[in-house]
Order: sequence, then structure tokens, then C-alpha cells
Amino acid sequence: MNPLNRRDFLKGSTALMSLASFGLLGMNFKDREGPLQVALIGTGWYGKSDLFRLIQVADVEVVGLCDVDSKQLAEAGKLVATRQKSGKVPALYEDYKELLSKEKPEFVLIGSPDHWHALQAIDAVKSGAHVYLQKPISVDVIEGEAILAAARKYDRKVQIGMQRRSTPHLVQAKKEIIDSGKLGKISHAEVCCYYHMRNKSNPEVIPVPENLNYDLWAGPAPMLPYRGILHRGWRAFMEYGNGIVGDMCVHMLDSVRWMLDLSWPVQVTSTGGIYVDKDSISNISDTQTALFEFDELNVIWQHRTWGNPVDKDYPWAFKIYGENGMLAGSPMRADFYPEGKNNGEPIHYPVVLEKEQYPEDITEKDIEIHAAPATREQLKDWLQSIEKNTLPVADVLQGHISTASCILANMSMELGGRPLKYDPKAMTVIDDDEATALLRRPYRDGYKHPEPDPI
Repeated sequence: MNPLNRRDFLKGSTALMSLASFGLLGMNFKDREGPLQVALIGTGWYGKSDLFRLIQVADVEVVGLCDVDSKQLAEAGKLVATRQKSGKVPALYEDYKELLSKEKPEFVLIGSPDHWHALQAIDAVKSGAHVYLQKPISVDVIEGEAILAAARKYDRKVQIGMQRRSTPHLVQAKKEIIDSGKLGKISHAEVCCYYHMRNKSNPEVIPVPENLNYDLWAGPAPMLPYRGILHRGWRAFMEYGNGIVGDMCVHMLDSVRWMLDLSWPVQVTSTGGIYVDKDSISNISDTQTALFEFDELNVIWQHRTWGNPVDKDYPWAFKIYGENGMLAGSPMRADFYPEGKNNGEPIHYPVVLEKEQYPEDITEKDIEIHAAPATREQLKDWLQSIEKNTLPVADVLQGHISTASCILANMSMELGGRPLKYDPKAMTVIDDDEATALLRRPYRDGYKHPEPDPI
């Protein structure tokens, strides 16, 4: 690594860490008294992780937790009590609407499965809360339009958990390589995931455990026969999410869009399917390619849940190509590779960890310790946007564009790989009635699909 660049990088990282030590970076929410009143909907792995990162950087009182799994909910309540200053177990709810009505939280974190994101986010915004919503924001495109419309109508700040935008080494790489023009003209990017993360099991149908309200868990989505793999296993089913494109591509496509200041793709095309693992219960693709076309720039996605990664250092990553070189980035690292001898030396950006500043990270169960600094920065940015009345770095509009683009890729694959051009003003796929009909998923009886107008 170029010594000067490394020194500058470490200096920038140290600055970020120093700022973090001041909690809310000087935030006082003028005239307010007492801690921020916070609730969490969905107390699984990442919901708790987001909440614990918020507790680390803000004066928080967790007033309510919601989950349809009573066992998981009770365990989360006890755990939160050990992490927040008051030592109190928050009020526990099975129904998130009851939580919003009774506790009236100012800030709501949503970590539920994807098929619940839209309804819960919209209801939280309507209740008056600012929302931190995990990605992807929706399972269909019109859900995303409705969340965006609600956030704007009720003037609430909705930050999406696309924390690559706040990842310290990627922020530094963007500034030094992209923003400086070091790559020259950029006209191609590649995004990928080669993790073997697709569920390969084929469990039998079993009785629903007494601690789980399965009807409420399914909510607006279909109630598939219960097979006992729903906790963290629901991503195996398109009924509850959007496969690996919706889970992993959304992060890396969003990273490229953020790095290059891109809006909607002009056209999205995708092909793929279940090519290798045909025996498991999972119905998401194990192999898929997508092409996101922007003006004079193509972004190509590839995932395989089998075989070797193309680049062992970047199994889940983006690579941005310019005339003068390439910038590769992932949650774990970033590297600039110059093209030719006249464009400088390679530059390596290591992941920033904050183990010394936040020693509790080291012992927290299931924590993604490399992502913890990014999540803290993302949460602080959200709170700052509320105080300053500015848009957060991963505002709901940005989350919607990245999410909807990935949904369009899945739609294209479903429709045999034909190109789709989405018009966000008309909220239709141009000259394609069949694709336009897929912009809304059917909801189960008893649930009404949200619409952006009226909201």
C-alpha cells in the first residue's frame, strides 16, 4: 500500500472512531428530556443486532419489543434489559399494532421477515415514528412506492439498513478513488455473491410449535405448510422474500449506485433458475445473472450457491471499472487496482473494527463484528437527519430504487428473461401489461395491499 494513502485512511478511520465515542455526535434533540423512546419489531438475529448498535451510540429507552414467537420474544426482553441503562425489560407484544398504539414509540426499528416490511413500516410512520427499516424494503415494487409515499406524506425519516453507505473503508475508498476521478470514465461494474447460502434441506411438515403464532407470522403472505425452518430459513422461499438477488444483490447494487450517484436503471434483464440443487425444498434460484443498464454504464450481477467464487478475496462484492483502473469493495475490504504504470500504485483499504471502543461486540452472540461500525454510523446518520431535517444517507427513496431494481430482475427471470423498463412516475412497466401486473403481489385474505395513493 502507498504509505501516504494508508496513513490518510487510518487517520480518517480514527476520526470516525473518535466521533463515535461522543454518542450522538453532539445531538441533543432541542428541548427534549429523557432518553429516546425506541421499539423493535422482529426480535430475531439482525433486529436485536441493530437495536444493540443503537443502544451503543444513543441515550435509549427500549419501551417495547414485538415478535410472533413468544419464546424468542421473552429471551430478547431479558437480553435487552442487560444492555439498556434502565435495566428494565421492555413491554412485550405479539401484535405490532398494539405496540404502536400503547407505547407510542418515537423511533421504530424493523427487523421482521421481508414480507412484513411494507405494512409495518407504513403503520409505524403513520403512528408518528421515525423508522429504521431493514433491507430489502419490500417484496414487490408497489409496496416500496407506498412506503416512500408514507414517509414523505407524514414527514418521517426512514433509513434503510443498507449500511455499505456507512462502511468506513468504503466511505474512504469512495472519496479517494471515485470522487477524486481517479478511475477516469466509468462504464462498467460487476456485483456478485458466491456464498453457499441457499437452504439445501428438505424437512418434513411438522406441527407448528406452541410458542409461534404462525398465522400472524405469515401475515399477508401465503401460509406454506410448516416445516420448522422459518427462523432465518424463510429466505429459502420466494413467498417471503426475493431470493438471493433480493437479499444480497440489493446491498451491492446499492453500493454501486451510491458510489456513482446513480438513480433508476433504464432497463433490467435477468435469467437463471434452479440449475444444480433440484432436491431441496427451497424455491429460490441457485444460479442467476442480471443486467442493470444505466446511461453509458452496465452493472452485471451474478450469483451461484455452488462451485468456487470467481475471486476468493471478493466472494460477495462489487467491482467498478474505469479507464484508469478498478475499485473492488466488500464488507471486509476494498482495493484499487490501477490500469498501467501511469495511474499510480495499488491501494488497499482494510476493514475497520472497533473492538477496543466497544468490547461488548467481542462477546455478542452471532454479531457480524465487521459490520458493527457501519451499522453504528448508519444509525447515527439516521438520528442526525431527524435533528437537522435532512435526508439520511440510505433514505427510503434510495432503498426503494435498489430494492425495486432487484425485484424487477426476478420478474424478468420469471418472464423468460425479457427486458423490463420501469416508469416510477406512472408506476408501470413500459409497454408490458403482464409485467405491470407483477408489480403487486396478491395478499392473503384479511390483508389489504398498500397503495401509494391514497396512503
